[in-house]
Amino acid sequence: MPLDLKFSIGKQVLASIDSIGANISEGFGGFHYKNKIKFFYNARGSLWESKHWIYLLYQRSLIKKKEYEWFIKELEILGKKLNSFISKTGNSNA
Repeated sequence: MPLDLKFSIGKQVLASIDSIGANISEGFGGFHYKNKIKFFYNARGSLWESKHWIYLLYQRSLIKKKEYEWFIKELEILGKKLNSFISKTGNSNA
């Protein structure tokens, strides 16, 4: 696989993973709960995007199966926590 393609996918993975934390942080900074939830939803979207890029890394043999499984497991755990957080934020301010 060409080196520029590897770097391109790597940049996408880092950007999507960084976006998860950035959106959660931005949500915490929001005043109104609806604004917070909007950013938490964006974080969830970035989480799914991250899964996509990790899958492509695996499909293109750029990471091993064990690494792929670890990343997906960690993202699944984070996704459950994020969904719970979104639900609690909405319920406490509805």
